[in-house]
Amino acid sequence: MLCFFQVQSMAYQAFSLLVLLLSAIGFSDASSIGINYGRVANDLPSPDKVVELLKSIGVEKVKLYDTDATVLTALANSGISVMVALPNELLASAAADQSFADNWVQSNISKFYPATKIEAIAVGNEVFVDPKNTTSYVVPAMKNVHASLVKFNLDSNIKISSPIALSALQNSYPSSAGSFKPDLVEPVIKPMLDFLKQTDSYLMVNAYPFFAYSANSDQISLDYALFKENPGVVDSGSGLKYNSLFEAQIDAVFAAMSALKYDDVKMVVTETGWPSMGDENEIGASEANAASYNGNLVRRVLSGNGTPLRPQDPLNVYLFALFNENQKSGPTSERNYGLFYPNEQKVYNIPLTKEELESGQSTPVNGNTSQVPATGEVSKTSVGQTWCVANKNAGEKTLQAALDYACGEGGADCKPIQPGATCYSPNTLDAHASYAFNSYYQKKTRGTGTCDFGGAAYVVSQPPRYGNCEFPTGY
Repeated sequence: MLCFFQVQSMAYQAFSLLVLLLSAIGFSDASSIGINYGRVANDLPSPDKVVELLKSIGVEKVKLYDTDATVLTALANSGISVMVALPNELLASAAADQSFADNWVQSNISKFYPATKIEAIAVGNEVFVDPKNTTSYVVPAMKNVHASLVKFNLDSNIKISSPIALSALQNSYPSSAGSFKPDLVEPVIKPMLDFLKQTDSYLMVNAYPFFAYSANSDQISLDYALFKENPGVVDSGSGLKYNSLFEAQIDAVFAAMSALKYDDVKMVVTETGWPSMGDENEIGASEANAASYNGNLVRRVLSGNGTPLRPQDPLNVYLFALFNENQKSGPTSERNYGLFYPNEQKVYNIPLTKEELESGQSTPVNGNTSQVPATGEVSKTSVGQTWCVANKNAGEKTLQAALDYACGEGGADCKPIQPGATCYSPNTLDAHASYAFNSYYQKKTRGTGTCDFGGAAYVVSQPPRYGNCEFPTGY
């Protein structure tokens, strides 16, 4: 905090003024919002288009789950900072063989840097819950990859860490009682924190208040989970007051590190988000709640303040995720964390930059005007209603073949898209295919797998708009 008592030194006054100016014009060295770019899908835009999308929405940090050459090449000279990953399946090799780590860094990092602004490598991901039991490899792999960075003179510019899930904690409530699971402390937590401290890196943490709320909705206030106005929760151990579940979770990790005497290790939240759709038993999964959580989280992060336990440490957070990913396994929520549909339209509108926060609005992308207020107000669209639309990225031949099937053997009602009919205009393949796909999808009672057409279609939770055509929601 700057102090304006009597100051004799003109140099100090100049420095103080500079700090104020920097805090006023930007927060790139303080709090930041990034986004996870996952690609477990068969209907996503090309990496070049994704980079243009990221630039158009003002996102300057992106996290990947691999080192795909096409993606890294697309990100070159974009000005976007990139966190890449060494996947869990490579941990054993990287841990056992320094030459493997050297070759990996040479082929996947130094080949692209500095044109591609790689700033960190996530070595593995949530290894403590990896069913293939890769926990013992993670720290040796981190050390070997770091040694490789040293060889290529990249260690001062690229940090090494490994994302952990909150399940690594033995206790998380109250936050002040946060502690790591005893069986992880000596074998991996302490060695990892030692490494992070020695290399001036940070702990990567994946935190999802949605999971805690969904499993304990009878005990946790939804407003508390969504950063909305609420009475707050006072930590019985520290006396600190928490107004959001997210901050309480983060401080539980800080407390766990403090209990092991690692008070000076920083943290980056490498994943957090809220699904816009879920199964019946996934309490709280909805478009309105997702808009509230992510929108209010951005506001909270870009305010520049830290958590109650670490108020001076800026929050650096990567939202999960950029797109809905249709090939992810698990419950419905897993495929619906995206801020965008594969056609680059927003699932809901939230601010992503300080400029949008100050102007009080966020700019729709690609002409999509459907919005869900970031305050979480329920839209007029009934909960549970979904539609099926064409995926432009599938290609003309694929779309035409799927349209022919839907209107033919599939039994979709395609009369409204015939010449002169109510939905003929606009006369485009995308519009006609969307109408036919949705007709088929609704006739099949929106059953699982009935909106795919070999990757030519996907489900949306806002009514499609093509001219004056209204899409049915049931037959």
